[in-house]
Amino acid sequence: MVKSDRDHAIRLLEMASRDAVALDNMLDRKRFAEEVFGFHAQQAIEKALKAWIASLGREYPKTHDLSLLVNLIRRSGGDIDAFDGLEEFTVFAVQYRYEGYDEQDEPLDRSAAAVRIRALLSHVRERIAGKTA
Repeated sequence: MVKSDRDHAIRLLEMASRDAVALDNMLDRKRFAEEVFGFHAQQAIEKALKAWIASLGREYPKTHDLSLLVNLIRRSGGDIDAFDGLEEFTVFAVQYRYEGYDEQDEPLDRSAAAVRIRALLSHVRERIAGKTA
């Protein structure tokens, strides 16, 4: 488990924000493969969720499993329902990094994903600042 505190949460959120900036620049499917976009989406989500957990005064495990992190937030009393579905990016942490995204799979809605991730980052930023529960 990793020690949690407000400063650590802020650092994690800053790193998540850098991944979100990368996403904004990867909207073109011709230039960036699905697994590249998905990996940065997963990373932004993972870091934001870990920042949220740290802001709750909790420790989080070293994991890429977004469902596990979401459940930790729920068990800690965090209202994460507005961000349901982001767990689907877990497969981009490892699986699609080494197998590649199957072209038979439905393409990611990159714009919608970027918007949802930005909303998550904003929520966590407000939470760290003490503006949300």
